[in-house]
Parts: sequence; structure tokens; C-alpha cells
Amino acid sequence: MNAHSKTAIVLTNAEAIGEAIAALPSPIAFLSADRAAALVPVNTNDDWSVSKGKRMLDLALAIPAVLLLSPLLLLIALLITIDSTGPVFFRQQRTGACGRTFEILKFRTMHVMENGADVRQAVADDPRTTRIGRFLRRYSLDELPQLLNVVNGDMSLVGPRPHAKAHDAYYGEHIAGYGCRFAVKPGMTGWAQINGHRGPTPTLGVMEARIDHDVWYVKNASFALDLKILFKTPFAIISPRNAV
Repeated sequence: MNAHSKTAIVLTNAEAIGEAIAALPSPIAFLSADRAAALVPVNTNDDWSVSKGKRMLDLALAIPAVLLLSPLLLLIALLITIDSTGPVFFRQQRTGACGRTFEILKFRTMHVMENGADVRQAVADDPRTTRIGRFLRRYSLDELPQLLNVVNGDMSLVGPRPHAKAHDAYYGEHIAGYGCRFAVKPGMTGWAQINGHRGPTPTLGVMEARIDHDVWYVKNASFALDLKILFKTPFAIISPRNAV
């Protein structure tokens, strides 16, 4: 296959993803069919981000992780129950690949359960955060239930972090290329997170820097890059710079 033919196939895949985004119910209404296709970046790594190989890697790591971490998950659930009134899990609608909506799972870390058009980000010393919640958020332990989202196929271990639908609508209108994130499954960790772009985004510029990293990942996703991100994630968590 010559280079011209390979490029044509990749562009056709991008157009197909764009059409899928436009066809599905989604909060990202700014993505018309034509614009969605244009926003999808071309991945030169044979579409690893949507391959069966990536799915196999997710299952090979996520399923054993759920089993091995089950005692820790039960302990965290018990501590949440003792610490404050409310459900153990926080559930919220998020936007996944091709604009498909799914319900993300997290351990509850706040006294509130926001899941609508007005979702406020957590900030340092946020009064909404529970005592155990502050510890869980600092070390991203509240994200562990998303292993089940990975097993279910809504998320991947590596990819752009999913945001609340209300935030997708806002940032989609203010940040060029924001829709590129939806060309792949959202992840538990990502290129942005290991490069210091995790936690709150108090300004538009902070979010733009995160999106730049997300788009770079979509364009360059590969097996080797995923392994690199997974390897570096624990170090980013141990030395949290922005988590609240």
C-alpha cells in the first residue's frame, strides 16, 4: 500500500468518527457533521487508540486490578460510610468517545452530588469536600471505581480525562479543537495528567493547556505511549501538584 492510499484510509476513518459524533445524542451541539470530521486529528500510529489491541490491554490490566484492589475498595467504602451521610459512589453523566454519554463511577468525596447544567469544580479547601474525601482526592483514590468503567468499555486506562457534560458545553464553545478529545475513549489517566495538568482549571488558559496535551495524545496514541503514561502515573499521584 502506498503512502497516498494509507492517508486516504486514515482520513476516511476521521470522517466516519466525525459523522458518528454528529449522529449521537450529545451535549456537544457545536459539532456539526462537517466540523466534527474536520476536528478529528489524524493518528499516524495505525489507529491504536481505537484498536482491539488497546481494548485487550485495558482488560488485561483492569480486571486483575479490580480483584487485587478489592480489599482496598471495601475499606474506602467503609470509611466513606463512617465519615459522612450519603451513598458510597458518586455517579455523573460524562461524554465519551464519539459524544456517547455514559455514567462515570467515583467514590463520593463531597457532601453534594452535582449532575446537571451547573457543576462547580472542586477548589483547594473546598467546604463541600468530606474529611476522607480530601485524602481520596489528593491521591486520586476516588477514581479507582472507574476500573469498572474500563471493564465495561466506556473508558480506557489511558485517554483524555472525561469532564462533566456542563463543562464540555462551556469549554467546547471557548476552546478551539476541544472536540478532538471525543475521537477516543476517555481515560483514567492521560498525557495531560502525567505532565502536571490534573486538578482544577481556574482559568481558561489552564484548561487550554490540558486540552493541548489531550489533542497531542489523540494524534500520537500508541502502545508504547500508553505504557509510558501508565508507568509514570503513580509518580504523578505520589507527588500531587494540583489535586484537591
